[in-house]
Amino acid sequence: MRRIDVIGIGIGISAAGGAIYLILKLAGLDSLNAGIWSQVIFLGGLLGWVSTYLIRAVTHNMTYNRQLQDYEDAVLQKRLAEMTPEELEKLQAEVEAEKRKDEG
Repeated sequence: MRRIDVIGIGIGISAAGGAIYLILKLAGLDSLNAGIWSQVIFLGGLLGWVSTYLIRAVTHNMTYNRQLQDYEDAVLQKRLAEMTPEELEKLQAEVEAEKRKDEG
């Protein structure tokens, strides 16, 4: 994400907070209550967003992790495609032996 995107998001979030305040004032709340409730709504949204980030970080579902996994899969697929039939048979025999070793 570029710096200008972060600045734009920050301005947008601030504007949304101000809009919530104005909507609450127009709905009939006094300035103090409108300010409190706009902060409660804003904080609830912020905590919700942070929780999604933490969940993605803990489950390793971040963009970097997915890109790295896709790259590793592509490299292994390319190596597998470049192998000769004899090398594939040898690899398959090694995998079978490893499976038997883990089972027994």
